Amino acid sequence: MKEDYLKKLRFCGIFGIINFLSYLAGVLFAPLAYPGYDWMSQAVSDLSADTAPSLMLWKQLTALYGSTGLVSVMAVCIYVSVTKAGNKIFRAGIYLFAIMNWISSIGYEMFPLSKAGKEIKGFQNIMHVYVITAAVVVTSIVSLILIIVGGFRKTKNIETAIWAAIALAMMFIGAIGTGAVPKQYFGIVERFSVFAAVGFDMILGIQLLRGAYKTQE
Repeated sequence: MKEDYLKKLRFCGIFGIINFLSYLAGVLFAPLAYPGYDWMSQAVSDLSADTAPSLMLWKQLTALYGSTGLVSVMAVCIYVSVTKAGNKIFRAGIYLFAIMNWISSIGYEMFPLSKAGKEIKGFQNIMHVYVITAAVVVTSIVSLILIIVGGFRKTKNIETAIWAAIALAMMFIGAIGTGAVPKQYFGIVERFSVFAAVGFDMILGIQLLRGAYKTQE
């Protein structure tokens, strides 16, 4: 009975792939509705700002983004909890990454950018950039470190740990790069950070589909 339940649960991993593809569609095609948008210098969040001409297209293209990611990551949480996959450190990292997804989904929905651009003014924009983004970045980094440490322990879940290390490296490139590169290249390095989290969501979903989480304890 338990095995049948877990087998069905694993299919929820496909939502992680759908989540990534929906987000990718928004990033690639929403600029078509934003005259003058420069992906090399502008942030992805500019596409979904309240005053952005691309807002409607962004919402249509990313309609499956967020909710599908939550379904996938919560299925992963249930799976590793029931099977006792990895060790306590590894599982804690998975749970914290799920919390990050909830913070991101709810926080950015509550406080979208009111205006595209790098000038941060007003309560809504301050919450978006300095509170929600900061919370997402901190929980992302800590969760990935926990997954890396727990995953490499006894090498049972080393594959997931390697992907977590790649995602963490991308986040650091984005975080450091946005303050180090010239303004005309801000958008390039910023995308390292945003795709790190969404991409790792997809990896967790794929690992769930494959039943790749291994018990260590």
